[in-house]
Amino acid sequence: MPPSALSSCSSSSLLLGAAKGNLSSGRASLEPQTAHRARGAQGSMPTTSDETVVAGGTVVLKCQVEDPDDSSLQWSNPAQQTLYFGEKRALRDNRIQLERSTPNELTISISDVVLSDEGEYTCSIFTMPVRTAKALVTVLGIPQKPQIFGHEQPIDEEKIARLTCRSSGSKPAAQLRWKKGNKELKAEGTEVVEDPNGKTFTVSSRVEFRVTKEDNDAEVTCTVDHESLQNSERSTTQKLQVHYKPTAKIEPHPLYPREGEKLQLQCDGQGNPVPQEFLWEKEGSDAPLQLSSDSILIFPFLNKSDSGTYVCTATSSMGSVVAKYNLDVSDLPQLPTPHVHSTPAPPPGPSQPISHASSMATASSFTPAPVQDASPVPSTSSTYHAVIGGVVAVIVFLLLSLLIVLGHYLIRHKGVCVRHGETVTSSRRQSPAEVMCTYLTHEAKGSDDAPDADTAIINAEGGQAGGDDKKEYFI
Repeated sequence: MPPSALSSCSSSSLLLGAAKGNLSSGRASLEPQTAHRARGAQGSMPTTSDETVVAGGTVVLKCQVEDPDDSSLQWSNPAQQTLYFGEKRALRDNRIQLERSTPNELTISISDVVLSDEGEYTCSIFTMPVRTAKALVTVLGIPQKPQIFGHEQPIDEEKIARLTCRSSGSKPAAQLRWKKGNKELKAEGTEVVEDPNGKTFTVSSRVEFRVTKEDNDAEVTCTVDHESLQNSERSTTQKLQVHYKPTAKIEPHPLYPREGEKLQLQCDGQGNPVPQEFLWEKEGSDAPLQLSSDSILIFPFLNKSDSGTYVCTATSSMGSVVAKYNLDVSDLPQLPTPHVHSTPAPPPGPSQPISHASSMATASSFTPAPVQDASPVPSTSSTYHAVIGGVVAVIVFLLLSLLIVLGHYLIRHKGVCVRHGETVTSSRRQSPAEVMCTYLTHEAKGSDDAPDADTAIINAEGGQAGGDDKKEYFI
């Protein structure tokens, strides 16, 4: 029913009740910004409030009047289409729902709000004359996740990196900020362009900075700030790829080479990109030793003629670097002096190639020095072996001493056993019966006429068997 027709209706056509209070807690609407209220000559004016809602959310529109004057309230959209007249739905849009209808209040809600829902909504009360109030609904456009451009290709060190961050769909226009690691970057400029829909905006931000090799794999982040995000943020992070000149050092395997052993010299090249070509030379030699992608130079059997200074030139797309190693072959182990340096190889002249033998500046040094004492340094395991050997030697010495004493004792003590007139040796003792054993010790045999033990032994060996035997019984 159009408002012109409704204005001629009597005040008794439709009566709706009044209500107070808040809407249900499940709706997401922002606080009213502006209240519209006035009092006319024939009664009070309806009251509404402006609302702000995020696209995709729900907005609640409330209209109140103190003196309805037996008239009905009505909500209309910005296109002046009636949404609700009292508690009756006028527009078939399932997103629009009735929340409360009384003679003093008419409250409706609109869910899944889109940008086209923005505008002025009208609350009317059909008296004579018609009284109205406006409610401005503002719909916020949510910015899309930002995108970073300009990082697709590696950047050479000491060059300027130029990056661009872009985010579209924001309403009003969003703000962009930059970070490299934990450090804030200042934007060089910001550009705002209206989207084709005429309601949202695309924001672009640029940043420039000089890169070094420390910036390789550094993270650059672009973050978009907007009121529609409600204390959250959207950001994008990209890693930088920085190309820088190579470095190199030579490492021997084994660390202490000796004459007759196998030796490997490894040219350890670092950089971005990693060196892929290695040239080996020996100072004083005209021909190169090796040129390949293999970084290892092998000596199957070292001899003293291999002594000298060896040069490795590592090359990548960013340039070349030289490393040197001084080899002194002897029959003694060698200890290296830890002085390793690397410098870029000098560029070739306009009309002559690079000389890898004599025109290169010294880039690294790794000089083995001979050891005066060739004896091995004792380790912890050898100390343990020495202690164990000493203990075993002491035990063997004690056992030998015991055997000597026991043998001496057995030699000095001999004896026989007599059982019922029969002489039995110790090895023939077989029963626990009483056996009388006579021990004819050397001392006992000659002790009767001898002043001491030594004389007694001599007398015993002289055949003095007629003396009284010392007797002892065994059970």
